Amino acid sequence: MSRSRTPRSRRLLAHAAVLTLVTAGTGAFATLHKTVEVDVNGTEIQVSTFGRTVADVLAAADIEITDMDLVVPGPWESASSGQEIVVRHARELDLVIDGEKRTVWTTALTVGDAIDALGERTQGAHLSVSRSAALPRTEPLVVSTQKTMTVAVDGQVLELESSLPTVREALMEVGLVLNEGDQIDVDLDAAVEEGLAIEVTRAKTVAGTVVETMKFGEKEVKDPSRAKGTRIVQQQGRVGERQVTYTATVVDGKEIDRQILASVIVTEPLDRVVLVGTMEVPDVPPVKPGTAKAIAKELAAKRGWGDDEFKCLVALWQKESGWRVNAHNKSSGAYGIPQALPGSKMAKFGDDWRTNPETQIKWGLSYISGRYSTPCGAWGHFLRKNWY
Repeated sequence: MSRSRTPRSRRLLAHAAVLTLVTAGTGAFATLHKTVEVDVNGTEIQVSTFGRTVADVLAAADIEITDMDLVVPGPWESASSGQEIVVRHARELDLVIDGEKRTVWTTALTVGDAIDALGERTQGAHLSVSRSAALPRTEPLVVSTQKTMTVAVDGQVLELESSLPTVREALMEVGLVLNEGDQIDVDLDAAVEEGLAIEVTRAKTVAGTVVETMKFGEKEVKDPSRAKGTRIVQQQGRVGERQVTYTATVVDGKEIDRQILASVIVTEPLDRVVLVGTMEVPDVPPVKPGTAKAIAKELAAKRGWGDDEFKCLVALWQKESGWRVNAHNKSSGAYGIPQALPGSKMAKFGDDWRTNPETQIKWGLSYISGRYSTPCGAWGHFLRKNWY
């Protein structure tokens, strides 16, 4: 025999139902809350928010963005607690490239990154400020790209390459000396242009001794420690000099005959030495922000190492540790991402060396720089010896 519920029991059931809904709602509310690290133009801030997307997180921190800014991950991607968001605000950069004024938009933080983004034309260019400097805000960045010019001097034609802005500086770079009375058919302070042809007319006497320029050559040296296709001028060429004693027959101010009495080399010409990389470097997939590889790429860039060197670093530490912060070689005792031996060496860069990838990477890059100069140098040694 069933009994109908009393008014009091119905009230208790209603209260229980309300309590259940409140509890469920509170749990969902807590799930939405998150703490996110945001790197804004190199400055890190921590944002606490209930927003669901990257755009929501940025809005919560009053960080405004435009379509020209760099945001990683994208604004409409989901945001999660502990995630790192990178924001680089685009700004105008005034340039003077080989005398031509330009204005470009860039999200780079340093002069070097901004110049590299302009493409191959600016590789090896001479800049008005250091590549590691912050972008100038008042004065334009002056860029002088590498150009080839020819100089006709002492009966021969020299082909010169220089990124220096003026003719005077370019000639000084290769040691070409103008003697008193020599004539040059361009202004020494004129800008160097691609294909510029210069003629130097030496002052001559009827009889005496003159110093003539000796052309330098170029030597290519294969370098297995550099990525294939890389060309680095290891040693700038310098012209030599020889002292020539002669007698000359001059008619109407023009020399029609010369007899060489003696020729002595005063300074041997110095060949230009170019290192040509031969190392095959494996391709590297895109680096995810916040990962150990992303940290390494940023720290390597601060040392002036570009993408080719970073590829060598990725390959090296993939072989050594698989980029695991707790990688431990039980046989040798080596530890961490760079496999320091012993691992306690890394304490030089922080007491958290056992668990912090950034501490381990700082030690590893310092070790590579001191012993092998570059990551590709260390990778080349590893390929030969199976250790570094």
